[in-house]
Amino acid sequence: MLDLLFNDPDCVAVTKPAGLATIPGRAETTSVLEQIGLQLSLPSTGTTDPRIRVVHRLDKETSGVLLFAKHAEAQRALSHQFQNNFIQKEYLALVYGRPSEDQGEIDQPLAPHPTQKDRMAISRQGRPATTAWRIEQRYRQYTLLRVFPKTGKTHQIRVHLKSIGHPLAIDPLYNPALPGKDSALFLSDFKRDYRPSRSNDERSLISRLTLHAHKLTFQHPTTGHPLTLESPLPKDLRATLNQLSRHGT
Repeated sequence: MLDLLFNDPDCVAVTKPAGLATIPGRAETTSVLEQIGLQLSLPSTGTTDPRIRVVHRLDKETSGVLLFAKHAEAQRALSHQFQNNFIQKEYLALVYGRPSEDQGEIDQPLAPHPTQKDRMAISRQGRPATTAWRIEQRYRQYTLLRVFPKTGKTHQIRVHLKSIGHPLAIDPLYNPALPGKDSALFLSDFKRDYRPSRSNDERSLISRLTLHAHKLTFQHPTTGHPLTLESPLPKDLRATLNQLSRHGT
């Protein structure tokens, strides 16, 4: 059962869990689109309204606010806001390293990687992309950033943060783990006096992208009233930040 953040006759927003794709794909057995349709007893395919209609997407391993339209007119209105960068988006990103500044802005065009189809890259021939950020909390080896993507390009936050030397703490694509290590964050990675248990292998604190779509502000597609939706931190990211606060500062 997905957590509903907003639901009315025009649109619905949910907290997307990490590990669940936004839309169906060849390698996917289910998706948020299909699950919310079942949950609300609405179709997620076809042309008859009301039905669940996509207006934006989140990467499979990213958690947070995900918005859908329920009819074609609402889809057009919301898609227009996304395409013209009228939507205000706020993400929380746990990154590797400690930025020297408290805030900044990255203005670098993005294009598909020339040799790796599943990646994006900074390119002079790419499309304009801008990401602002500010520090929420500093830790010894990591930093929690609040990130404000002003455009909505594929993998924008991940590529932009890597470009300034602070990739997501976990990102198999843009910050792969060292050979022999898991793409995960463990307490032993930052607790100086960590002692392993003899009986059990250490369990990871988090083993997916350290990125959470925290807030989304938009105009309601019918009334035009501004709405701000907020998705609480998921358990794995919350536990990781709690342990960093205790042992990683």
